Amino acid sequence: MSNQVAGGSHRAAPVHTDPEDVSVLTALSALADPVRIKLIRELAGSAVWTRSCGSFDVPVGKAALSHHFSVLRGAGLVEQRDEGPKRVNRLRREEFDARFPGLLDLVLRADGAE
Repeated sequence: MSNQVAGGSHRAAPVHTDPEDVSVLTALSALADPVRIKLIRELAGSAVWTRSCGSFDVPVGKAALSHHFSVLRGAGLVEQRDEGPKRVNRLRREEFDARFPGLLDLVLRADGAE
């Protein structure tokens, strides 16, 4: 099967965008959605590679959640990898902060409006 990746997953590995290739408009657009902000905030408060896509408490279905993660990957904010049947995530904080210093700090502020 040509779509199979290492580990026997039935889906293709996710495509990631380097934060250096992301425009400020793309970054701001990715961070403009309340669901995506919630995902970013939960990832920021979690250990690296411990959160699977299904572990987030967000008010959207699986297809919409997949879309939100795709947008976050496209903006260089999230990296994903498959571990068995689960896709786990990490916030690319260091890389994103190097590209857009202070932007994630604003988004992660507890008093930020959603």
